[in-house]
Amino acid sequence: MSFIHPSAIVEDGAIIGDNVSIGPFAYIGAKVNIGNNTTIDSHAVIEGKTTIGKNNHIFPHTAIGTIPQDLKFDGEDVELIIGNNNTIREFTLINPGTKGGGSVTKIGNGNLLMGYVHLGHDVIISDNCILANGATLAGHVELGNHVVIGGLTPIHQFVHIGEYAMIGGASALAQDIPPFCLAEGNRATLRGLNLTGLRRKIDRDEINVLKTAYRELFEQGNPLQDVAEKILNTTNSDKVRALCEFIKTSKRGIPFTRLKNEDKE
Repeated sequence: MSFIHPSAIVEDGAIIGDNVSIGPFAYIGAKVNIGNNTTIDSHAVIEGKTTIGKNNHIFPHTAIGTIPQDLKFDGEDVELIIGNNNTIREFTLINPGTKGGGSVTKIGNGNLLMGYVHLGHDVIISDNCILANGATLAGHVELGNHVVIGGLTPIHQFVHIGEYAMIGGASALAQDIPPFCLAEGNRATLRGLNLTGLRRKIDRDEINVLKTAYRELFEQGNPLQDVAEKILNTTNSDKVRALCEFIKTSKRGIPFTRLKNEDKE
């Protein structure tokens, strides 16, 4: 049985699952679908064609499913899909998709969105990502699994970030970041592999293979696309293949600076 505070407004047509809690002064629109065991705290606003899965916790003063901040938006049928086991903290803003971007914004499972996070239209977030306070993703940004975005970091529209990548706090990212890599700075550039994140999930031998591939790609002065193709033809590592395939398909380019010989470890 669900609990809906008497001061909350749940419009006719909204679908509320079992054991859902909706706090004081929250607003739930007519096209919203909320899954079982989800908690909606006070003053949260959930509008539009928004589907929220199971076991989510949405904190006070969030605005979810409000219309996109895109001047081309003209009332089209668009939606927002949120998976299971996500934590969405205070004052986070999440917009649905737009016709020009596939009409869907989608968030996977097990993600943590800290306070004041912004997810623009047509953003795609995979699973187990962490976006720290004040991270802002413009339209069409895509994140792989286990991505970490530091606080107060803006991500330019259409940027793709591969799995297990980390973007340092107070950076400004305008290009794609390959999987397993660490980037920081304004403008953000690659600083190496995301070793802290990788050591939590990946064995040492696989990390060493990635280190070798990273050095060959970014530190030896040869054309990036050519090196990626060469490695693809010789590696047996799925993770190295993912790294090289990401590089070959990047549309915005990879932000990196070749190290001088005296700068290398």
